[in-house]
Amino acid sequence: MGETLPLFVPEFNASVVVESRPERLSSDAGALLLREVEQRLGVMAWLARKLHDPREPQLITHPLLELLRTHQQLLAQGWRDKDDADPLRYDPVLRLAVSTRRGTGPLMQRAPSPDDRPLAKNPAQPDGLASQPTLSRLVAACSAEGNRDLLREALLMTAARRIKTMRRGHRPRYVTIDVDSLPLEVAGQQPGAEYNGHYHARIFHPLIAAIAEYGDIIDARLRPGNVHTADGALGFIVPLLDRVERELCQVATVRIDAGFPDEEVLGGLEGRRTGYVARIKTNPVLDRMAEPHLTRPAGRPPAEPREWLHELSYRAEAWSRERRVVLVVLERPGQLLLDYFYLITNLTTEQMDGAALLELYRERGTAEGHLGEFKDVLEPALSSSPRGKRHYRGYVPLKRYPTIDSFANNEVTLLLNALAYEHMHALRELVARATREGWSLRRLRERILKVAARVVVHGRRATVCIARSAAGLWEALWGTLRLIRTVEVVT
Repeated sequence: MGETLPLFVPEFNASVVVESRPERLSSDAGALLLREVEQRLGVMAWLARKLHDPREPQLITHPLLELLRTHQQLLAQGWRDKDDADPLRYDPVLRLAVSTRRGTGPLMQRAPSPDDRPLAKNPAQPDGLASQPTLSRLVAACSAEGNRDLLREALLMTAARRIKTMRRGHRPRYVTIDVDSLPLEVAGQQPGAEYNGHYHARIFHPLIAAIAEYGDIIDARLRPGNVHTADGALGFIVPLLDRVERELCQVATVRIDAGFPDEEVLGGLEGRRTGYVARIKTNPVLDRMAEPHLTRPAGRPPAEPREWLHELSYRAEAWSRERRVVLVVLERPGQLLLDYFYLITNLTTEQMDGAALLELYRERGTAEGHLGEFKDVLEPALSSSPRGKRHYRGYVPLKRYPTIDSFANNEVTLLLNALAYEHMHALRELVARATREGWSLRRLRERILKVAARVVVHGRRATVCIARSAAGLWEALWGTLRLIRTVEVVT
């Protein structure tokens, strides 16, 4: 309103007065850093050019690129509920970070006039950020099959460009892809969300692909909550391998957990000549094969853990042939019985011996840690449902719209969350290089992204003033941004 509004005086200290003033303040100054990383990678601009936008051009207020950036910024800053977009519409830093306009244009606000009517033709320039309904329509527009494929391509492209630019333009020769299922608990009756007895919750059960060595999430596919772990895995893995070996590396290896190995998955990977390593579930046949190797050496038990590896050959009833199995026997201090498990692979002993194979499989824990961060920090809210709108602002709608594909909308939300993770991860890697210490996504958000700021406009320049406590980290981070060279947008 342009005036100072006194709000209250706390009882614990009458000298403290809380007021609301017409100043350009923000709690999300880190949006500028995310925009700089995203701008240098160039993937969002490429995605905006490729996506099919069903809106009528003459009625567009917010360009598609700004909508994508707004959605990503809100997710990265922790605003996971689309309803949070409305109170943040006039946040000055977010407006600067998502706008395609230069100068102080993003901060300009149209003065209200009697001619402004809700159903009037939209203005040419956005007045603030997009609202919650506009962002919901963005998700619905991206739910078309071709647009979802583009989102998957953008996800891999973000990882590939980040990795190659950090390696001075060279792509790695070998990459190991971790494929796992990720239970996402939901509340409500969304189509596809089912009760899963293993997790004792109503969930979606998507497949996620990640790269442990670099910490990237490169693909995601939503599945109903009651499907088996390996359901649709081969159709998810093989097209991904083709794209990974075309864009990211020369040779890709697959690492999977005990729920995935079946004849379809193993035979499909072997037919493609793709190396894999997986843990397999124990059974009586394997236990009988392992029994001769489950004896301790003579002497007193050591104070440190010990392990032994034994090469075996095993063929299950449902398998088409025998496969190499490595028995891993573990002896832990203070435990009476030995622990053991099995690894299966199509890599020969000449390619990788048992010790190297075990070391390769144990890197799976790193990938699981990244997926845990994605689930804990981004907290994907898959809440789209096909409920029809029965009223709008107290009135019955004059027009009935077709029911949305809520399952496709939820998959788009999952992919957009994965894209937000990728941009946060790229920033996290730069901070780690600048400070020479490890950073979690949560710490990145709390220390780097959620920084208070005041925006001061002088003529054609907007100055963003941040707290001195964050200045050192920002300055160090800015020095490492040169590692990501700006990528030209390919049409």
